[in-house]
Amino acid sequence: MPQPVSPPSEKEATSERIRRQGEELWNRVRASGAAINFPLPDYRTLRSFSSGEVAGILGVSDSYLRQLSLDGLGPTPELGTAGRRSYTLRQINELRAYLASSRPKDALKFCPRRRKGEKLQVISVGYGCASTTTALYLVQGLALQGFRVLAVDLDPQGSLSAMFGYLSSSIPVHNASMYAAIRYDDCRANMRTVIRPTHFDGLYLVPGTIELMLFEEESSRRYRSENFGYPDASMRMVSAIEEVEGNYDVVVMADAPIGGFLSAGAFEAATGVLMTVHPQLDDIASTAMSLNIFSLDVFQFEKAGRSVDFDFIKFLVTRYEPRNVSEQEAVALLRSTLGTDVLTATVWKSNAIADARRQKRSLYELSSSEVGRSAYLQAMETLNSSNAEVMDIISEVWGRPPIYVSQASRSTTAGKAKSQSSRLSK
Repeated sequence: MPQPVSPPSEKEATSERIRRQGEELWNRVRASGAAINFPLPDYRTLRSFSSGEVAGILGVSDSYLRQLSLDGLGPTPELGTAGRRSYTLRQINELRAYLASSRPKDALKFCPRRRKGEKLQVISVGYGCASTTTALYLVQGLALQGFRVLAVDLDPQGSLSAMFGYLSSSIPVHNASMYAAIRYDDCRANMRTVIRPTHFDGLYLVPGTIELMLFEEESSRRYRSENFGYPDASMRMVSAIEEVEGNYDVVVMADAPIGGFLSAGAFEAATGVLMTVHPQLDDIASTAMSLNIFSLDVFQFEKAGRSVDFDFIKFLVTRYEPRNVSEQEAVALLRSTLGTDVLTATVWKSNAIADARRQKRSLYELSSSEVGRSAYLQAMETLNSSNAEVMDIISEVWGRPPIYVSQASRSTTAGKAKSQSSRLSK
């Protein structure tokens, strides 16, 4: 006797079967015990900085640091060959605290942490060319200047996280990324539980893992089920940041896939947006499309009755080849169209930056001898100049006078790169 055929209404829908298979595979792999707690696969340490480097970072003279050391004031530096002094980043921050207390008129210069009444700065590094590199150098540069910094990697592939030694982007870890703090079910955790230390004193990281894709999938499903009216996704990011607001001066959110719910959350949580642009027409066209998507996200916030008032939206030219005439023209186009929203500083294309990236390090972590002194100095000047401009924007938001651009322009490396730039323009 033939078996009765199930009515069509009881047949598993194709979409449901696909979803079920993915969920079952995910759970089986997780059950195998792979990477539950997201360890640091290589326990990194940051190099020490020479007395000359520290003087440049603090904006004082090398002779002044030497005298402090001789007088037994501040932290005790390590003495190398020929009496050369060097400091760890933790000691640099101890120096900051000492100088801020002993020279109260310059306290803001030496200890820039936000004061009472100054709001947390949340910067979304928008999708664009070299956005991961830009976020990396920005968070490390802020930490070197004494800010308390939280980097949030919203890339499911963990591109930024890999630069700090977190390499489990493709392993189904559990509640080890921003997903834990913004998920919809009862496993939602406090933001503090997913913050990890880095080898930079004062700089912490929320790693990016593949589980971030779950948030995109869940948000999309909820959005469709609510007839495209579900507004909660991006607000979850805002709430998560608020849980740790008092612990940091600056939060940098990086590498969210453009047009997704993660990027919408990053934009809604942001007080400022930094978009990277490669000075070629096809990349500028891509930036234009990204701005259209950005505007749609902001429109949805406004439609939901939520105020959107960024402190700044700025554009940074990256991987710039100043000898290239077409790129010069592209930069001119950007400046004539966007005006002062384009940062004055540009980050030049650099073999030194590329070499450091291949080593999964930044130039801040390497010495000039490891990538070539000339290339190192030129790259550091452009990176420090762009960071200085962003830090002065933050200072302006907080009602402080700008100091970082002028400090960078007084450095030896700035002078070298400026003279090179002058020769190129002739």
